[in-house]
Amino acid sequence: MRGKSGFRMMATALAAACAMAALPGNAAGPQGVTRIDTGVHRIGKAEAPLTLTEYVSYTCPHCAHFEHEAGKELIVAYAATGKASVVVRNMVRDPADLAAALLTNCGGDDRFIANHGAVMGAQDEWLGRLRAATPAQRARYETGSFGSRMQALARDAGLYDIMVRRGYEKAQLDRCLADEAKARQLSANAASYRAQGVSGTPSFAIGDVLLAGTHDWASLKPQLDARIDR
Repeated sequence: MRGKSGFRMMATALAAACAMAALPGNAAGPQGVTRIDTGVHRIGKAEAPLTLTEYVSYTCPHCAHFEHEAGKELIVAYAATGKASVVVRNMVRDPADLAAALLTNCGGDDRFIANHGAVMGAQDEWLGRLRAATPAQRARYETGSFGSRMQALARDAGLYDIMVRRGYEKAQLDRCLADEAKARQLSANAASYRAQGVSGTPSFAIGDVLLAGTHDWASLKPQLDARIDR
């Protein structure tokens, strides 16, 4: 696992890329973000000659490591150049992951890249806070309404703080965390991915081909480049 400073640098780089995509002159540019479905975002143009799909979980340390190693390069060297589009699919695997996914999916499409980078970049910190939660805190994650459970998780983890620094209002975050319909769709998506053979995170597909034994940038990049160079 890389240090926190490296993750913060990646989050900053992703925020810059997202800001560039949001500028009026770049709104239709190759690094633009399109929400295909709940928890599914395309970075780059749909007509790009190749599509890379990432299946990621916010509570997966390997996913955070991949984001640190490859997130900026995928945007700058592949999506922004039109070589490939990158589709990010949230593969939710636990309640904390679900709370994080509800927050990264909060707001407009153009906010996703930086939301994703910020939550991944601070993963060590917010997961550490949840691991240190008291029995009383943990009890709040299992009782009450759906919204109250998600809000308690996000509050104790410090996820509210991350998103407020991103410019969100607490009331908007409360609404996103209480969106039970979106949560059901995220969970249904994850079940669908597992049924399609995705057994862990991060996992990758190029086009319609799920890449067996490929879970990091070192093994993914050669396969991606080989297909682009054909």
